[in-house]
Amino acid sequence: MTREEVKARIEQIGIFPGIRVDSADHALYCAETLYAAGIPVAEITMTVPGAIDVINQLTQKFPDMVVGAGTVLDKETAERCLDAGARFLTSTGLITEVIGSALKRGVVVIPGALTPTEVIAAWKAGADYVKIYPTAAMGGELYIRSLNLPLPQVPLIAAGGVNQQNAIGYILAGATGLGVGMELLPMEAVRRNQNHRIFELARRFLAIVKEGRQMRNASE
Repeated sequence: MTREEVKARIEQIGIFPGIRVDSADHALYCAETLYAAGIPVAEITMTVPGAIDVINQLTQKFPDMVVGAGTVLDKETAERCLDAGARFLTSTGLITEVIGSALKRGVVVIPGALTPTEVIAAWKAGADYVKIYPTAAMGGELYIRSLNLPLPQVPLIAAGGVNQQNAIGYILAGATGLGVGMELLPMEAVRRNQNHRIFELARRFLAIVKEGRQMRNASE
């Protein structure tokens, strides 16, 4: 997949599942279940044991799936993830060497940021999207709206505290997508292989994004 194709898929789905679990098997299960549920996007965080191998397995098994690496904190890790087939890199902060690795290889990059200064710096450094983390701790949808108003050209991913109750508010506030973790992949459901539960949560979040975008477009 090209960089533009990856961006198109991310924007189409609008859900950014952060897979942060305690084993490679659980990570594979999460990604495969989400893929079957209609969310062909998965962020495998570097805190997962064997994360890079998980990325490699998923990209081999699902060529049309947007598999990326999360919590990438240095150039060496970024390069290893890219060699494994990662189609995007993201982190919880603004790390210029990670951005540089992604841009050099023509891969989507989504640095984390919090303040307006960091958002602008990330965008000027070449970010495709900027992940606002932790969003909820900074005021939730009001904070996203406050950033979106003066910086409408910067596509924002709201992450950190996104749930079923507030998700639509983030979309209405201008978020391009939502970073969701345990609210989409409850640990109990993962450990018990409760596909039906994850399918239902995926359906709900996809519906929220669709409804929020329709409402936002109607008000513009």
